[in-house]
Amino acid sequence: MVRIALVGAGFIGSVHARNLAEHPEVRFVGVGDIDAARAGDLADRMGTDRLTDAEIYDSDQVDAVLIASSTDTHADHLRRAAVAGLPTFCEKPIDLDLAHAIDTVARVTAAGVAAMVDFNRRFDRDHSELHRSVRTGEIGGVELVQLTSRGPSLPPLDYIATSGGQMRDQTVHFFDLARWITGEDPVDVFAAGSVFTDPRMAQLGDVDTSVVTLRMPSGALVQIDSARRTGYGYDERIEVLGSDGMIESGRRPTGSVSRYGPGRLVGDGLHAGWFERVAPTYRAALDHFLAALTTGADIGPTLGEALKAQAIAEAAARSLRTGNRETITYPVTPSAVTTH
Repeated sequence: MVRIALVGAGFIGSVHARNLAEHPEVRFVGVGDIDAARAGDLADRMGTDRLTDAEIYDSDQVDAVLIASSTDTHADHLRRAAVAGLPTFCEKPIDLDLAHAIDTVARVTAAGVAAMVDFNRRFDRDHSELHRSVRTGEIGGVELVQLTSRGPSLPPLDYIATSGGQMRDQTVHFFDLARWITGEDPVDVFAAGSVFTDPRMAQLGDVDTSVVTLRMPSGALVQIDSARRTGYGYDERIEVLGSDGMIESGRRPTGSVSRYGPGRLVGDGLHAGWFERVAPTYRAALDHFLAALTTGADIGPTLGEALKAQAIAEAAARSLRTGNRETITYPVTPSAVTTH
Protein backbone atom coordinates (compact mmCIF):
# COMPACT_ATOMS: atom_id res chain seq x y z
CA MET A 1 0.00 0.00 0.00
CA VAL A 2 1.27 3.46 -0.92
CA ARG A 3 0.43 6.08 1.71
CA ILE A 4 -0.64 9.25 -0.11
CA ALA A 5 -1.55 12.68 1.24
CA LEU A 6 -3.65 15.07 -0.85
CA VAL A 7 -3.12 18.83 -1.00
CA GLY A 8 -6.21 20.70 -2.20
CA ALA A 9 -9.89 20.18 -1.46
CA GLY A 10 -11.47 22.04 -4.38
CA PHE A 11 -13.16 20.48 -7.41
CA ILE A 12 -10.11 18.68 -8.82
CA GLY A 13 -8.99 17.81 -5.31
CA SER A 14 -12.31 16.08 -4.72
CA VAL A 15 -11.87 14.11 -7.96
CA HIS A 16 -8.47 12.88 -6.84
CA ALA A 17 -9.76 12.25 -3.32
CA ARG A 18 -12.38 9.82 -4.57
CA ASN A 19 -9.83 7.98 -6.72
CA LEU A 20 -7.43 7.76 -3.77
CA ALA A 21 -10.14 6.55 -1.41
CA GLU A 22 -11.31 3.84 -3.81
CA HIS A 23 -7.91 2.62 -5.01
CA PRO A 24 -6.98 -0.82 -3.64
CA GLU A 25 -3.24 -0.03 -3.66
CA VAL A 26 -3.54 3.29 -1.81
CA ARG A 27 -3.85 4.17 1.83
CA PHE A 28 -5.39 7.63 1.68
CA VAL A 29 -3.67 9.28 4.63
CA GLY A 30 -5.63 12.51 4.49
CA VAL A 31 -6.22 15.88 2.88
CA GLY A 32 -5.00 19.39 3.59
CA ASP A 33 -6.17 22.73 2.24
CA ILE A 34 -5.69 26.42 2.99
CA ASP A 35 -9.40 26.30 3.91
CA ALA A 36 -9.38 23.96 6.90
CA ALA A 37 -13.17 23.62 6.94
CA ARG A 38 -13.23 22.57 3.28
CA ALA A 39 -10.45 20.05 3.91
CA GLY A 40 -12.33 18.68 6.89
CA ASP A 41 -15.53 18.30 4.91
CA LEU A 42 -13.80 16.42 2.09
CA ALA A 43 -11.89 14.24 4.55
CA ASP A 44 -15.13 13.31 6.32
CA ARG A 45 -16.80 12.40 3.04
CA MET A 46 -13.85 10.22 1.99
CA GLY A 47 -13.38 8.57 5.38
CA THR A 48 -9.90 9.97 5.99
CA ASP A 49 -8.24 12.67 8.10
CA ARG A 50 -7.75 16.41 7.74
CA LEU A 51 -4.02 17.10 7.70
CA THR A 52 -1.92 20.08 8.66
CA ASP A 53 0.93 21.16 6.38
CA ALA A 54 3.43 19.51 8.69
CA GLU A 55 1.50 16.23 8.57
CA ILE A 56 1.30 16.27 4.76
CA TYR A 57 5.10 16.32 4.50
CA ASP A 58 5.83 13.87 7.32
CA SER A 59 7.82 11.20 5.49
CA ASP A 60 7.39 8.81 8.42
CA GLN A 61 3.64 8.75 7.78
CA VAL A 62 3.42 9.58 4.06
CA ASP A 63 5.00 7.92 1.00
CA ALA A 64 3.87 10.39 -1.69
CA VAL A 65 1.98 13.65 -2.13
CA LEU A 66 -0.72 14.50 -4.66
CA ILE A 67 -0.91 18.26 -5.34
CA ALA A 68 -4.31 19.54 -6.48
CA SER A 69 -4.26 22.94 -4.80
CA SER A 70 -4.66 26.34 -6.48
CA THR A 71 -2.28 26.97 -9.38
CA ASP A 72 -0.29 29.64 -7.57
CA THR A 73 0.70 27.15 -4.83
CA HIS A 74 1.88 24.20 -6.97
CA ALA A 75 5.53 25.23 -7.04
CA ASP A 76 5.69 25.77 -3.28
CA HIS A 77 4.20 22.36 -2.57
CA LEU A 78 6.53 20.69 -5.08
CA ARG A 79 9.50 22.25 -3.31
CA ARG A 80 8.28 21.19 0.12
CA ALA A 81 7.72 17.63 -1.07
CA ALA A 82 11.23 17.58 -2.53
CA VAL A 83 12.75 18.73 0.75
CA ALA A 84 10.85 15.95 2.50
CA GLY A 85 12.03 13.41 -0.07
CA LEU A 86 8.47 12.57 -1.13
CA PRO A 87 7.50 11.59 -4.71
CA THR A 88 4.85 13.92 -6.08
CA PHE A 89 1.93 13.79 -8.50
CA CYS A 90 1.09 17.41 -9.39
CA GLU A 91 -1.71 19.04 -11.33
CA LYS A 92 -0.56 21.29 -14.18
CA PRO A 93 1.00 23.81 -14.42
CA ILE A 94 4.10 23.76 -12.24
CA ASP A 95 3.71 27.55 -12.00
CA LEU A 96 2.29 30.19 -14.34
CA ASP A 97 5.62 32.04 -14.22
CA LEU A 98 7.99 30.05 -16.44
CA ALA A 99 11.15 31.23 -14.68
CA HIS A 100 9.76 30.17 -11.30
CA ALA A 101 8.69 26.84 -12.78
CA ILE A 102 12.20 26.27 -14.16
CA ASP A 103 13.77 27.01 -10.79
CA THR A 104 11.32 24.66 -9.07
CA VAL A 105 12.13 21.83 -11.48
CA ALA A 106 15.85 22.35 -10.84
CA ARG A 107 15.29 22.10 -7.07
CA VAL A 108 13.10 18.98 -7.30
CA THR A 109 15.56 17.33 -9.68
CA ALA A 110 18.48 18.10 -7.37
CA ALA A 111 16.57 16.41 -4.55
CA GLY A 112 16.36 13.23 -6.64
CA VAL A 113 12.67 12.56 -6.02
CA ALA A 114 10.20 11.30 -8.61
CA ALA A 115 7.60 13.79 -9.84
CA MET A 116 4.81 13.58 -12.41
CA VAL A 117 2.59 16.28 -13.89
CA ASP A 118 -1.03 15.39 -14.58
CA PHE A 119 -1.37 15.98 -18.30
CA ASN A 120 -4.20 13.49 -18.07
CA ARG A 121 -5.17 13.48 -21.76
CA ARG A 122 -2.26 11.09 -22.35
CA PHE A 123 -4.21 8.50 -20.38
CA ASP A 124 -7.34 8.69 -22.51
CA ARG A 125 -8.03 5.21 -23.86
CA ASP A 126 -8.32 6.24 -27.52
CA HIS A 127 -5.55 8.87 -27.46
CA SER A 128 -3.22 6.25 -25.98
CA GLU A 129 -3.95 3.79 -28.77
CA LEU A 130 -3.43 6.53 -31.36
CA HIS A 131 -0.06 7.32 -29.75
CA ARG A 132 0.96 3.66 -29.87
CA SER A 133 -0.04 3.34 -33.51
CA VAL A 134 1.84 6.46 -34.58
CA ARG A 135 5.01 5.71 -32.60
CA THR A 136 5.23 2.14 -33.92
CA GLY A 137 5.09 3.39 -37.51
CA GLU A 138 1.72 1.95 -38.49
CA ILE A 139 0.86 5.00 -40.62
CA GLY A 140 4.38 5.78 -41.79
CA GLY A 141 5.99 9.16 -41.27
CA VAL A 142 3.84 11.81 -39.62
CA GLU A 143 2.95 14.66 -41.96
CA LEU A 144 -0.08 16.44 -40.50
CA VAL A 145 -1.71 16.38 -37.05
CA GLN A 146 -5.06 17.97 -36.22
CA LEU A 147 -6.14 18.33 -32.58
CA THR A 148 -9.48 19.77 -31.45
CA SER A 149 -10.34 21.11 -27.99
CA ARG A 150 -13.80 22.67 -27.78
CA GLY A 151 -15.50 23.30 -24.47
CA PRO A 152 -19.27 23.57 -24.06
CA SER A 153 -19.40 26.94 -22.30
CA LEU A 154 -17.24 29.85 -21.19
CA PRO A 155 -15.82 29.35 -17.68
CA PRO A 156 -16.47 32.10 -15.10
CA LEU A 157 -14.52 35.27 -15.83
CA ASP A 158 -12.88 35.21 -12.41
CA TYR A 159 -11.41 31.84 -13.37
CA ILE A 160 -10.31 33.14 -16.78
CA ALA A 161 -8.59 36.11 -15.13
CA THR A 162 -6.25 33.86 -13.12
CA SER A 163 -5.92 30.95 -15.56
CA GLY A 164 -3.05 32.33 -17.63
CA GLY A 165 -5.20 32.48 -20.76
CA GLN A 166 -6.38 29.96 -23.31
CA MET A 167 -2.87 28.98 -24.46
CA ARG A 168 -1.61 28.23 -20.94
CA ASP A 169 -4.82 26.79 -19.51
CA GLN A 170 -6.70 24.92 -22.24
CA THR A 171 -4.48 24.47 -25.29
CA VAL A 172 -1.41 23.51 -23.22
CA HIS A 173 -2.84 19.99 -22.85
CA PHE A 174 -2.72 19.66 -26.63
CA PHE A 175 0.79 21.09 -26.87
CA ASP A 176 1.78 18.21 -24.62
CA LEU A 177 -0.18 15.72 -26.74
CA ALA A 178 1.47 17.01 -29.93
CA ARG A 179 4.95 16.39 -28.49
CA TRP A 180 3.95 13.02 -27.06
CA ILE A 181 2.33 11.76 -30.27
CA THR A 182 5.00 12.91 -32.71
CA GLY A 183 8.05 12.45 -30.50
CA GLU A 184 9.24 15.88 -31.63
CA ASP A 185 9.64 19.31 -30.08
CA PRO A 186 8.05 21.99 -32.31
CA VAL A 187 10.45 24.68 -33.49
CA ASP A 188 8.01 27.55 -33.94
CA VAL A 189 4.36 28.50 -33.51
CA PHE A 190 1.76 30.81 -35.01
CA ALA A 191 -1.46 31.56 -33.15
CA ALA A 192 -4.55 33.54 -34.10
CA GLY A 193 -7.52 34.14 -31.87
CA SER A 194 -10.86 35.89 -31.53
CA VAL A 195 -13.49 36.67 -28.90
CA PHE A 196 -17.05 35.54 -29.69
CA THR A 197 -18.57 35.13 -26.23
CA ASP A 198 -18.09 37.89 -23.66
CA PRO A 199 -16.33 41.11 -24.78
CA ARG A 200 -14.75 41.31 -21.33
CA MET A 201 -12.50 38.44 -22.45
CA ALA A 202 -10.59 40.92 -24.61
CA GLN A 203 -10.19 43.23 -21.63
CA LEU A 204 -8.51 40.34 -19.83
CA GLY A 205 -6.11 39.98 -22.76
CA ASP A 206 -7.52 36.57 -23.67
CA VAL A 207 -9.44 34.89 -26.47
CA ASP A 208 -12.15 32.24 -26.46
CA THR A 209 -11.47 30.78 -29.93
CA SER A 210 -8.06 30.12 -31.45
CA VAL A 211 -6.12 28.24 -34.10
CA VAL A 212 -2.48 27.35 -33.51
CA THR A 213 0.01 25.96 -36.02
CA LEU A 214 3.20 24.23 -34.90
CA ARG A 215 6.08 23.32 -37.22
CA MET A 216 8.08 20.25 -36.26
CA PRO A 217 11.78 19.63 -37.04
CA SER A 218 10.78 16.89 -39.50
CA GLY A 219 8.57 19.34 -41.41
CA ALA A 220 5.37 17.85 -40.03
CA LEU A 221 2.65 20.38 -39.26
CA VAL A 222 0.35 20.39 -36.25
CA GLN A 223 -2.85 22.40 -36.07
CA ILE A 224 -4.83 22.86 -32.85
CA ASP A 225 -8.22 24.53 -32.75
CA SER A 226 -9.56 25.53 -29.34
CA ALA A 227 -12.91 26.99 -28.39
CA ARG A 228 -14.38 27.86 -25.01
CA ARG A 229 -18.01 27.60 -26.15
CA THR A 230 -19.63 25.27 -28.67
CA GLY A 231 -23.34 25.06 -27.92
CA TYR A 232 -23.34 21.32 -28.64
CA GLY A 233 -21.24 19.74 -25.87
CA TYR A 234 -17.59 18.93 -25.21
CA ASP A 235 -15.68 18.04 -28.38
CA GLU A 236 -12.15 16.57 -28.21
CA ARG A 237 -10.46 14.60 -31.00
CA ILE A 238 -7.16 13.94 -32.74
CA GLU A 239 -6.33 13.01 -36.33
CA VAL A 240 -2.86 12.09 -37.59
CA LEU A 241 -2.09 11.84 -41.30
CA GLY A 242 0.95 9.76 -42.17
CA SER A 243 2.72 8.79 -45.37
CA ASP A 244 1.04 5.37 -45.31
CA GLY A 245 -2.34 6.08 -43.76
CA MET A 246 -4.36 8.01 -41.21
CA ILE A 247 -5.48 7.35 -37.64
CA GLU A 248 -8.14 9.16 -35.65
CA SER A 249 -9.16 9.33 -32.01
CA GLY A 250 -12.63 10.63 -32.67
CA ARG A 251 -15.44 12.38 -30.89
CA ARG A 252 -16.84 10.30 -28.07
CA PRO A 253 -20.63 10.56 -27.76
CA THR A 254 -22.51 9.64 -24.62
CA GLY A 255 -23.75 6.45 -26.26
CA SER A 256 -23.73 4.52 -29.54
CA VAL A 257 -27.44 4.27 -30.33
CA SER A 258 -28.51 5.46 -33.79
CA ARG A 259 -32.15 6.17 -34.55
CA TYR A 260 -33.19 5.94 -38.20
CA GLY A 261 -36.29 7.68 -39.52
CA PRO A 262 -37.61 8.93 -42.86
CA GLY A 263 -34.84 11.07 -44.30
CA ARG A 264 -32.96 11.46 -41.05
CA LEU A 265 -30.52 9.78 -38.69
CA VAL A 266 -30.33 10.77 -35.02
CA GLY A 267 -27.49 9.64 -32.77
CA ASP A 268 -26.43 10.23 -29.20
CA GLY A 269 -24.84 13.62 -28.53
CA LEU A 270 -21.59 14.65 -26.88
CA HIS A 271 -20.91 14.98 -23.18
CA ALA A 272 -22.30 18.10 -21.55
CA GLY A 273 -18.93 19.10 -20.10
CA TRP A 274 -15.20 18.41 -20.33
CA PHE A 275 -15.05 16.52 -17.05
CA GLU A 276 -17.67 13.95 -18.06
CA ARG A 277 -15.56 13.18 -21.14
CA VAL A 278 -12.16 12.88 -19.43
CA ALA A 279 -13.08 11.64 -15.92
CA PRO A 280 -11.56 8.14 -16.40
CA THR A 281 -8.17 9.63 -17.30
CA TYR A 282 -7.62 10.85 -13.73
CA ARG A 283 -7.79 7.29 -12.37
CA ALA A 284 -5.60 6.02 -15.22
CA ALA A 285 -2.98 8.69 -14.48
CA LEU A 286 -2.99 7.71 -10.81
CA ASP A 287 -2.51 4.05 -11.80
CA HIS A 288 0.55 5.07 -13.84
CA PHE A 289 2.02 7.07 -10.96
CA LEU A 290 1.57 4.17 -8.55
CA ALA A 291 3.10 1.71 -11.02
CA ALA A 292 6.15 3.94 -11.35
CA LEU A 293 6.56 4.09 -7.57
CA THR A 294 6.06 0.39 -6.93
CA THR A 295 7.77 -1.22 -9.95
CA GLY A 296 10.35 1.36 -10.97
CA ALA A 297 8.70 1.89 -14.36
CA ASP A 298 9.33 5.15 -16.20
CA ILE A 299 7.23 8.03 -14.89
CA GLY A 300 5.64 10.63 -17.11
CA PRO A 301 4.71 13.24 -18.01
CA THR A 302 7.80 14.45 -16.17
CA LEU A 303 8.45 17.94 -14.86
CA GLY A 304 10.77 18.48 -17.82
CA GLU A 305 8.03 17.56 -20.26
CA ALA A 306 5.64 19.91 -18.48
CA LEU A 307 8.18 22.72 -18.88
CA LYS A 308 8.35 22.04 -22.61
CA ALA A 309 4.57 22.23 -22.98
CA GLN A 310 4.64 25.46 -20.99
CA ALA A 311 7.39 26.90 -23.20
CA ILE A 312 5.23 26.21 -26.26
CA ALA A 313 2.27 27.88 -24.54
CA GLU A 314 4.40 30.95 -23.77
CA ALA A 315 5.47 31.26 -27.40
CA ALA A 316 1.88 30.76 -28.57
CA ALA A 317 0.61 33.47 -26.20
CA ARG A 318 3.34 35.76 -27.53
CA SER A 319 2.27 35.00 -31.11
CA LEU A 320 -1.32 35.93 -30.21
CA ARG A 321 -0.06 39.33 -29.05
CA THR A 322 2.38 40.05 -31.88
CA GLY A 323 0.60 38.43 -34.80
CA ASN A 324 3.94 36.87 -35.79
CA ARG A 325 5.26 33.34 -36.01
CA GLU A 326 7.37 32.89 -32.89
CA THR A 327 10.39 30.67 -32.28
CA ILE A 328 10.02 28.37 -29.28
CA THR A 329 12.85 28.51 -26.74
CA TYR A 330 13.01 25.52 -24.43
CA PRO A 331 14.40 25.77 -20.88
CA VAL A 332 17.59 23.91 -20.13
CA THR A 333 17.30 22.20 -16.76
CA PRO A 334 18.22 18.76 -15.42
CA SER A 335 15.75 16.14 -16.73
CA ALA A 336 14.08 18.73 -18.98
CA VAL A 337 14.93 16.65 -22.04
CA THR A 338 13.29 13.49 -20.73
CA THR A 339 10.49 12.09 -22.88
CA HIS A 340 8.27 9.05 -22.62
